[in-house]
Amino acid sequence: MFIQVIQGRALDVDDLHEALERWMRELSPGAHGWLGTTAGVTDDGLFVHVARFDTRHAAHHSGDRPEHGQWWVRTAKLFAGEVTFLDCDEVIEYLGGGSDEAGFVQVLQGRVRDHARVRQVLERGQEELAAFRSDLIGGTAALCGQDGCVQTAYFTSEMAARRGEAKLQPPAIRGLLRDWQELFVSDVDFFDLREPWLYSPR
Repeated sequence: MFIQVIQGRALDVDDLHEALERWMRELSPGAHGWLGTTAGVTDDGLFVHVARFDTRHAAHHSGDRPEHGQWWVRTAKLFAGEVTFLDCDEVIEYLGGGSDEAGFVQVLQGRVRDHARVRQVLERGQEELAAFRSDLIGGTAALCGQDGCVQTAYFTSEMAARRGEAKLQPPAIRGLLRDWQELFVSDVDFFDLREPWLYSPR
């Protein structure tokens, strides 16, 4: 799997949402290899867009279409300042991966010590995590460049996620979360999407 992360400051949230709805209606049928999109705007106006494709080639082919270029010319005007694009060639799915059933999505972005170690940590203890955190539907960890990592976690609701965070952790879960936190070599940015826009091929 390949993931592209897009971020920018939204000028008008409703117009941006409509732009994605238009992409879904008019352009998604021709986006071969597109697996799904998770997007939304944080409380402070940051637009976060996580698009999943089966390969990098599929993602770039979709973006190179003339109709997509025309759509982007219009959509780019809905941002204040620069829009950033981050390509991630390796993606680790856990607990079912991305989900259109989520009521709350949290995106974490930071730098990690070792991409191979990220896979080891996420592949360990998934059964225990699923049993302990029924609010966590699934997620992806996208590895970007030499040390970048963007994790997208899908929850049933924000209220359920906050309750889950506050639960007393058994030793196995505590160790798993400690190992995950120790992977990062810099502060982690958290982006809460309280009203996520979730799309997948029809």
